[in-house]
Amino acid sequence: MDEFIEYILQFGNLNKQQVDLIRSKATEIELSIDEYYWEAGKTVKQIGFLTDGVIRVFYYNNKGEEITRYFIDEDHLILSGNSVDEVYTPSEYLSAITHCKLVVFSRKDWKEILETIIGWDNIVQKIINRHHSEKITRRSELISQDGTERYLDFIQKFPTLVNRVPLSYIASYLGITQSSLSRIRKNIR
Repeated sequence: MDEFIEYILQFGNLNKQQVDLIRSKATEIELSIDEYYWEAGKTVKQIGFLTDGVIRVFYYNNKGEEITRYFIDEDHLILSGNSVDEVYTPSEYLSAITHCKLVVFSRKDWKEILETIIGWDNIVQKIINRHHSEKITRRSELISQDGTERYLDFIQKFPTLVNRVPLSYIASYLGITQSSLSRIRKNIR
């Protein structure tokens, strides 16, 4: 919980009563490896903040193959939909790659925090903007790069994930086969 409070304080000021309200509405949960945080087709009922671990965002293509779209690591807010009032049913899965710890809020409690703390929406918007900009930076060059460049770029942009994420997921994220990734890794050593 302290990690979450510390993180949000980077984006705005909160007094003790506001922090206490946030703490009172939060629940800490853990996910085991391969456990879902959310599943495609099932309504999302909570807002989360990853304090420890790595979650993979993936979907199935029309051939039934798992395609890794993104990785979520520590200090990331996991929101659902465009607003807290919107019922959100994702088309993707979020699954723990490592043991994960999250601070979660029910949609109702998140909305109460939003309505009670003046400026909370600004703090959340700043966090969303930072995450969106990180995501664009991490994904933007993948299209124009060959496999080796993509992997080297991945190492640079996700330095903490290289040894925490299975190669099959990295290969899927990079849009190459696992055997190609193995060759690339062998050639750059």
